[in-house]
Amino acid sequence: MNMGPVPRAESLSGRVITRLRQQITSGAWPVGSRIPTEPELVAELGVARNTVREAVRALAHNGLLDIRQGSGTYVVATSELAGVMQRRFADADPGHVRELRGTLEAAAAGFAARRRTDDDLERLDALYAQRERAWSDADRDGFVDADAAFHRAVVAASHNEVLIELYADLGQVIRESLSGHFGTALRPEEYMDHSGLVDAIRAADPASATAEAAAHISGRGL
Repeated sequence: MNMGPVPRAESLSGRVITRLRQQITSGAWPVGSRIPTEPELVAELGVARNTVREAVRALAHNGLLDIRQGSGTYVVATSELAGVMQRRFADADPGHVRELRGTLEAAAAGFAARRRTDDDLERLDALYAQRERAWSDADRDGFVDADAAFHRAVVAASHNEVLIELYADLGQVIRESLSGHFGTALRPEEYMDHSGLVDAIRAADPASATAEAAAHISGRGL
């Protein structure tokens, strides 16, 4: 994705930080991805190497990036608050994280059943199908990613901006909670059918949608 040169009339360091942050928050550089190398950023942004280095270090200090010597720089959070959340709850009891997930996702499911649009339903159907394909292919990491994306879509369908932002800020904590549910390979007893949740949201049935979402967590499912 071409970011274009940084205008010279503005504070270069601050402007580069803003540009890099936009790449992260927009999803152009998703969590877990390696960002372009320092020479690539210098060429693309048209600024000095020291300016790029200063901006990357600032975002690393704020918890959005992780500079790994010999490997590169990786996105670890989508916002400063997300970075704080990840560090704050890194050692939290997994059961407590699961309970929080359940509370947020159950509430979101009920709101989604009331407010979902046709676009929301189309997105849920597509992500549910992606989730099922990953399971069928025994793709553990792909399934965790698809399941996390599915739950984000349920929350997005709630159209409650505060809930959406809070869930996003907890995104990596939740992703690690999902991943920690599995061993190194998928097992049949770990599977949780989410078709009932999709059906309840489509049917505009808040009570059923809330119950379906809550059952997934109480049953230690995903």
